Amino acid sequence: MDLLLTSEDLTMIDYTFHSDEPLVLESGQVIRSFDLAYTTYGKLNENKSNVVWVVHALTGNSHAAEWWEGLIGEGKFFDPSSHFIICVNLLGSNYGSTNPLSTNLETGNAYYYDFPQVTPRDLAASLERLRKYLQFDKIHTLIGGSLGGQVALEWAVALGEKLENVVILASTAKTSPWVIGFNEAQRMAIESDPTWGSLIPEAGKKGLEAARAIAMLSYRHPDDLKKKQTDAEEKLNGFRAASYLRYQGQKLANRFNALSYWILTKAMDSQDLGRGRGGVEAALQSIKARVLAVGVNTDLLFLPEESQFIAQKSQRGQYQEINSTAGHDAFLIEFGQLSEILASFYKQSEKA
Repeated sequence: MDLLLTSEDLTMIDYTFHSDEPLVLESGQVIRSFDLAYTTYGKLNENKSNVVWVVHALTGNSHAAEWWEGLIGEGKFFDPSSHFIICVNLLGSNYGSTNPLSTNLETGNAYYYDFPQVTPRDLAASLERLRKYLQFDKIHTLIGGSLGGQVALEWAVALGEKLENVVILASTAKTSPWVIGFNEAQRMAIESDPTWGSLIPEAGKKGLEAARAIAMLSYRHPDDLKKKQTDAEEKLNGFRAASYLRYQGQKLANRFNALSYWILTKAMDSQDLGRGRGGVEAALQSIKARVLAVGVNTDLLFLPEESQFIAQKSQRGQYQEINSTAGHDAFLIEFGQLSEILASFYKQSEKA
């Protein structure tokens, strides 16, 4: 902890947190111990009041300044010269945290298909374990999009007054049948891969390519594909849109693991902020922090009204909207609009 307080280095630093304390999951299953890979940018100030905690989306990693380079970095909205930015690779993901390819202490072998089901609430509980280790009594801003937004919402309920602001981007308090349907179609594609079920790290790789192609159709809007993937010439085959989806599938399969994808899409499906809390509205009402819910006008996955609902039912909530043809992924692309929305949100906070 002293290193974080005194370091003058404002560049990226990678860490791994290990917990030997068992993590009891919502399912009743237990992970005996686990690792969380995390990355920090900037310097923690003396009273630890400048913490910005970023929660990545489905296939993200802890290097937030790389996949959110328009929002995090020198001269950007979250500048390491004034913010202490932390991002953790979620439990189950294959970028350094405990995942299906990690060793199961019960058997001495990799988990593979025996990796337990995790929920956004479980993922938030693992982040809470790290927060306590780092001795952060207060988090200034917790921000996440899509799956990351689900985890952030769950953690916001649990953090209570330890959290000042939570920003939920293109997400939901309870996963809709529409999203579950998209995710199930992707898992069916993975299941169709003949290597699925094998005890090898590459199991389901070709299926993951197809799954990603399906996912891209939910991440983009038809107008975006029309603008960027329309063929200029007349043809019968070899369309740009087809090549684009194949490329995106191969790109993900080369950096991500089908087992982790399976686990994290299942986690997304399980989101229900109101489970065991008297319903979704009661759970949102219980959040003590100021809530900014940001929707995307063309989002076909997590609809704008789902973000509006989060803002309306929170005690201190407000809604803002990104206008873009990019669809769901606009929260990762429209840095200018998002920076303006965040600036307005913080300005109102200062007046309150």
